[in-house]
Amino acid sequence: MALRPVTHTRPHAPDRHPTEDRPLKVAARDLNATELLSAHRHDYGQLTYAVEGVVRLTVGDKTWIVPPQRAIWIPPGVVHEVVTLEKARLRAVFVLASHSPFAGDECVVVNVTPLLRELILALVDCDGEQPRDALLARLILDEIGRSATLPMCVVMPRDKRLRALCERLIAEPASTLTLAEWSTQAGASVRTLARLFERELGMGFAQWRQQVRLAHAAPLIARGMPLSRVASELGYASQSAFTAMFRKTFGQPPSVFFAGTERPLRTLRQAG
Repeated sequence: MALRPVTHTRPHAPDRHPTEDRPLKVAARDLNATELLSAHRHDYGQLTYAVEGVVRLTVGDKTWIVPPQRAIWIPPGVVHEVVTLEKARLRAVFVLASHSPFAGDECVVVNVTPLLRELILALVDCDGEQPRDALLARLILDEIGRSATLPMCVVMPRDKRLRALCERLIAEPASTLTLAEWSTQAGASVRTLARLFERELGMGFAQWRQQVRLAHAAPLIARGMPLSRVASELGYASQSAFTAMFRKTFGQPPSVFFAGTERPLRTLRQAG
């Protein structure tokens, strides 16, 4: 699933600023593949959730690839950018800063439970109807706070040469090029690149590439792609090699990690 060049820049959603009377609001937007929501910030928090499709969210030197079974919490005031890796039905839940479900200014990946998904869909249909809107809002905030968080972040470097290389690796996760082979394209020696990986990312080339492949694996598995094909598309020699790597990272095989996430998603009405 290579990241194609971004071809469209979409204006930000209409103002859905939450208030004390309505501390939680939701915006529904359907986006085409490779659309960009350019870097911006809100004075409220936001849970970004794609009911269908996969999005890539970037905050500073970190990026997340988020499939439909996950959502990402963006704290108030955090500058973020969103790119759709494929056609997406985006549902953004805006939360008044005083009602944030998580403390601190770090983004948090949230497991979208069946209950949380249905609550968000119900709020979209509710359209401010009281007192139902208030009841749904309270339940959503409670469920977000209870949902498991998952380490699916890929750290990005600041050095321009290394960042260009990392962007290529994200776009081509199945590439088997060695660091030496990448160095001929990056305009830096192998030694320099290896030092930059350790200094800026805290890990070596192979470990960072593994994290990128894991991030790409999540949406493929969630869509029901056979593990043998996932392994092949991400550059692994066999399904068993991919499964062993996944188990070592998450403590369980993909079949267990993604158990129960294949349930059909409700069809939503088009965003207005």
